[in-house]
Amino acid sequence: MSAALHLARPEDLERVLPLVAAMHQEQGLAPDDAHRRAALAPLLEGSPHGAVYLIGPRGAPIGYLVVTFGWSVEFGGLDANVDELYVRRAVRGRGIAGDALDALARALREAGVRALHLEVDREDAVARRLCTRAHFAPRDRCMLMSRKL
Repeated sequence: MSAALHLARPEDLERVLPLVAAMHQEQGLAPDDAHRRAALAPLLEGSPHGAVYLIGPRGAPIGYLVVTFGWSVEFGGLDANVDELYVRRAVRGRGIAGDALDALARALREAGVRALHLEVDREDAVARRLCTRAHFAPRDRCMLMSRKL
């Protein structure tokens, strides 16, 4: 099974939507398709704020990854956040997500990104192992906090 990444384009929206819906359902998130379309469309159209990658064959992806961009004085420049990462249940446990994260990290490093961050549920041991194997480490003094606007 291939963890090849393909930058998603506007014509990939109908391939990405069912994957995003599946991930949101698994996570207990409530957005509907209209919300998902509105959130994905700018990224698929080339927004400088982020990108969507298909994992696996472009015509029949087995997952997706969303990365967003920001700036960090601490890390010395452009940084990125993995906003969403999903691999279909049927092909999980084969190292695909880790390979996708490694491929993303290599591509972002070559593009000048200084740090890659992701959020992981403290109680999800499987996700924490995946992140550790992909060379992510918890930040002892930091905790992500959010304010919905």
